[in-house]
Amino acid sequence: MGILFGTDGVRGIANNELTPEMAFDLGRAGSYILAKQNDGEKPRILVGRDTRISGDMLEAALIAGICSTGADALVAGVIPTPAVAYLTRIYQASCGIVISASHNPVEDNGIKFFGPNGYKLPDEVEEKIEKLVLEGTYDLPRPTGEEVGRVYEINEAVDKYVEYIKGIYSLDEKLTGLTIVVDCANGAAYKAAPLLWESLGAKVISINHQPNGVNINYKCGSTHLESLKRAVRRYKADLGIAYDGDADRCLAVDERGVELDGDQIMLICALDMKRRGILTPSRVVATVMSNIGLEIALKRENIEIDSCKVGDRYVLEKMQETGAVIGGEQSGHIIFLEHATTGDGLLTSVKLAEVVKRTGMPLSRLAEEMEKYPQILVNVRLENKEKVLNKPEVAEVLKQAEQKLGEWGKLVVRPSGTEPLVRIMAQGHDEDLLKEVIEEIKQVIERES
Repeated sequence: MGILFGTDGVRGIANNELTPEMAFDLGRAGSYILAKQNDGEKPRILVGRDTRISGDMLEAALIAGICSTGADALVAGVIPTPAVAYLTRIYQASCGIVISASHNPVEDNGIKFFGPNGYKLPDEVEEKIEKLVLEGTYDLPRPTGEEVGRVYEINEAVDKYVEYIKGIYSLDEKLTGLTIVVDCANGAAYKAAPLLWESLGAKVISINHQPNGVNINYKCGSTHLESLKRAVRRYKADLGIAYDGDADRCLAVDERGVELDGDQIMLICALDMKRRGILTPSRVVATVMSNIGLEIALKRENIEIDSCKVGDRYVLEKMQETGAVIGGEQSGHIIFLEHATTGDGLLTSVKLAEVVKRTGMPLSRLAEEMEKYPQILVNVRLENKEKVLNKPEVAEVLKQAEQKLGEWGKLVVRPSGTEPLVRIMAQGHDEDLLKEVIEEIKQVIERES
């Protein structure tokens, strides 16, 4: 992880940490580095964003930086992050850039890059871009006259993406008869998600689909499921789907209004694939934060599970290493590698609805395949997180905690890659013990900060 780039691009408070000047430099450096493969053809950079009020400002600066190097900017407007990954390939762009801070509050924003193949950039490429930004981009090429880049709006971007997801839907019959509540988080999915579900024949009840620039993720979406749960019960829906601000992940609510996390969604989809003979190889990738119950349920069906660090880029790396076709995170980032190069909330939710329709079983029954073990996650706000976690006193309390949790316990303490937080997660059979262990760790970390 570099100075600017975290696990998911460059993030910060918009107009304070993530300034228009930085966006301009990222546009210049990114387009310069990634356009070298164009063999003399004029490079094209595809740009999309979520609904944050700061998106206009950062988009303008980013596009100015891109065009100043002689590259053209293809502007997709407000669109899910995975749509940018897809459209980058379709338009044969040198790279795709997303302006979004995902599930973070409105004051935050971020800039992340996809390569021409639709995959997130490898660390070494991000390091080259970062080096240029930190050293200054003034000496990069500054073409003049007709060589200056131009801006082209892609008005059909949302429609192209929705048609792509529709093409992945595998059932002969549509979702007629299913009532689905869709929480768009007042974010990037507010157009695409209702359009997709209606085109698949479901009865759609959309909520939190009227963004105003400041209400993205506010008491809605995958981080705040209360309004979705109420709506599912009110409308007697078959299931509810909640996306995050940039729609690269989703969580679900069953017909009773009970939450399903990414582990459960991944299990339901993996078991369905296994029983239909299309889970090849028979393995799933999950992160260290996954619930023990996921591993137990998968192994019961002779499905191997591989573990990796938190972050969908690490999930993808492990999938490519092992050949797995499905992998993801408890937060709802799930990758179906046969169809997408990154986590895709709309794709994941369609796959889940397919299982409900195909089996004729309620979502609550499908979720019973996995017993969730008690799991507690506490976030400690900490600016100097890496320094504190390396202290001997912290190492000692973590060692003692692991001993207390025993063989069937699980402890993960890690710095967030996107926020100034340390995440403490413990799971096992005894919830009281989990609370005790986490409180001891929290006290030591706060004392040493």
